[in-house]
Amino acid sequence: MGQTLRELCLGAQDRSIGLLACHTGPWYAVMVKGQQERFIHEAFQQKAIESFLPLYWAARRWSDRVKRVQLPLFPGYLFCRFQPFQRLPLLRTPGVKTIVSSGSEMLPVANEDILRIRRLIASNCSLEPWPFLQAGRRVRVHSGPLDGLEGIFAEFRGACGVVISLELLQRSVMVSLAREQVTPI
Repeated sequence: MGQTLRELCLGAQDRSIGLLACHTGPWYAVMVKGQQERFIHEAFQQKAIESFLPLYWAARRWSDRVKRVQLPLFPGYLFCRFQPFQRLPLLRTPGVKTIVSSGSEMLPVANEDILRIRRLIASNCSLEPWPFLQAGRRVRVHSGPLDGLEGIFAEFRGACGVVISLELLQRSVMVSLAREQVTPI
């Protein structure tokens, strides 16, 4: 009879490969201390924990120059692949806050999402973090003639906009705007 995945991974530990060298588990999002993502990513690599830290290039201005620097695409997070029973060495790494969970259940990140992020990074297209805009969320317009206007973010037939409601008449109006013109409140 064949060995279970856990037995194979535990056997890897006995052969000095390390408990976390068996990279067949799901991906998880790990919350880490701010501006410590790179150090923790390196610590995971030293512990043979498969991790993924998506980075993007950004221009940062100092008083005397502008410099291009690499920053985390998801500040405060990185992704790790491991079996749930292997989480203790990961959680004991200095700077790690927690694994993204719902109650006591760790929430895996879909492999398709990791592949999509890797593809975006490999494309060398211009990337930057963006606020998560969900239909139905309150937003504020921050540019253009409607600067300062608040409403509800809406998507309709591929168009984005802000819905303004007049409660008294129970009527609404949607103004079409570019997604980059609004920020969540």
